[in-house]
Amino acid sequence: MTNAGDTTSPSRPFGRTLCAMVTPFTDAGALDLDGARRLAAHLVAEGCDGLVLNGTTGESPTTLDAEKAELIAAVREAVGERVPLVAGVGTADTLHTVELARAAQKAGADGALVVSPYYSRPPQDALEAHFLEVADAGGLPVMLYDIPGRTGTRIEPETLIRLAAHPRIVAVKDCSYDFLGAQKVLARTDLAYYAGCDEHILALCAVGAAGCVSTVANAVPAHVAAILDAFDAGDTARARGLQLRATRLIEAMTAAGLPGTVTSKALLGALGLPAGPVRAPLRPAGREAADGLRAVYEEFVAA
Repeated sequence: MTNAGDTTSPSRPFGRTLCAMVTPFTDAGALDLDGARRLAAHLVAEGCDGLVLNGTTGESPTTLDAEKAELIAAVREAVGERVPLVAGVGTADTLHTVELARAAQKAGADGALVVSPYYSRPPQDALEAHFLEVADAGGLPVMLYDIPGRTGTRIEPETLIRLAAHPRIVAVKDCSYDFLGAQKVLARTDLAYYAGCDEHILALCAVGAAGCVSTVANAVPAHVAAILDAFDAGDTARARGLQLRATRLIEAMTAAGLPGTVTSKALLGALGLPAGPVRAPLRPAGREAADGLRAVYEEFVAA
């Protein structure tokens, strides 16, 4: 197992192999704190040296503020100080985001994941002001979350370069699908870049990324860690082989029409790990989709 002591550094402020952990629910739809503890401990034991809670995969749009804080506290109890915990706090409202960042710190988080305000689609100057206000108001280091496909607003490279001057803005979770833009920021800042799309893990690491925030790690944490282990060891051929081996599973879990939350929970449930149902408006994977996911997973394991 790779532990946080090996990989947490100024260039990797939140570790290297971070899992965007699902939020387990009971069959009745309530927050399953015991399941969250067990799942977090499993992910860490299998190689994750950081966990992202209350993110997109953690169904943050449908969990209450109190539930978010309870989840952070429960996971902290389960993993202790072994790994950093990054808490999703971003909302469409700057004031609410600041409040969530403060609550996350109080609950035991080590960092705040702050997504672009969605729906209102602020221009770049307003977006920059939003992130600066959150960074100024809270005590946590910030990982900016660039995912324009969901928010409707890109954090442009020049905006990221300006934001990098803030001492608490230390990292980016990149789901922009703009490889050139990522390179511009990597070349001109000390921001720690984390691949937020599993298919880009090795490609971004090749140009200086710190690691990944992986959805697929919910199902195969050890494999995701192994890609980065091989790359860090200089065995790029092995890293390439491991990345390519995961292609079908990555596609099935993140690019086959169902949200990663749905696919992750379907696989975790099939593997006997805590997950439970998704909350509306999401719906669970149907029988055909769930069977297809399981078949891809079993093929992956057998390879």
